[in-house]
Amino acid sequence: MTITLNQQLIDLNIPRIAAILNVTPDSFYDGGRFTEQDLIVHKVQEHINQGATIIDIGGYSTRPGAQEVSVEEELSRVIPVVELLQQHFPNTPLSIDTFRSEVAQKALEKGAAMINDVSGSQADPKILDVVAAFQVPYIGMHMRGNPQTMNTLTDYEDIVFELRKQFSWLAEETAKRNINDLIIDPGFGFAKTVEQNFFLLNHLDAFQLLELPILVGLSRKSMIYKSLQLTAEEALNGTTALHMIALERGAHFLRVHDVKPAKECIDLYLKLKNSIT
Repeated sequence: MTITLNQQLIDLNIPRIAAILNVTPDSFYDGGRFTEQDLIVHKVQEHINQGATIIDIGGYSTRPGAQEVSVEEELSRVIPVVELLQQHFPNTPLSIDTFRSEVAQKALEKGAAMINDVSGSQADPKILDVVAAFQVPYIGMHMRGNPQTMNTLTDYEDIVFELRKQFSWLAEETAKRNINDLIIDPGFGFAKTVEQNFFLLNHLDAFQLLELPILVGLSRKSMIYKSLQLTAEEALNGTTALHMIALERGAHFLRVHDVKPAKECIDLYLKLKNSIT
């Protein structure tokens, strides 16, 4: 299984890391930490040195209860960072964490290489046309509602079946537009209870039937720190434990705040996997 990023073929038999770079004041873990250019460049260099394949830039916090941000505000946060990182790290693929077609368009025009849409095209269907025009990979996540309402939309009859159905629909929509690289994300923490998150993780291998790359975003999430009665700052060890489970059940990408521990987890997983053959 492969995808094309910045005109390079990426082999997904080796799990890859998407390093989170939130340029927001209110993200649940690192909000407000990366607003100065020097800090951004230093952090991204650290991510690259530690093994990140992709830098995932977000200008709109999607934590539960996050406030609405205008398109103009999101653009003012994201586009200067894309330009900055293109200048310093032209060979590192940049992913844009947005559900808005206008933000996606302008970021791709500035050199971004991937779109990461938490709404799976539900919020703004035009985003698929933008992705198709630029022929870049598209991460489609499962979510119900929006950050303001998603915690009230957790009623599922069969959560695995419903997510697979949604991803099958998304695969059809991307195929219609000749989008070559679709990556699916179950959306841990988005319109799911803690118990549903663990059930999904335990059944992550069920999504391999779709024959699509799977991205997992577990890093420091509430399913970890609430279960352990900790804070997000204390949730790294729990994150690493669940990353190994995700890899064993078929994850191709880990989207993380902490690259070095994730890379070590992947390295050990590959040692374990290769010892079987």
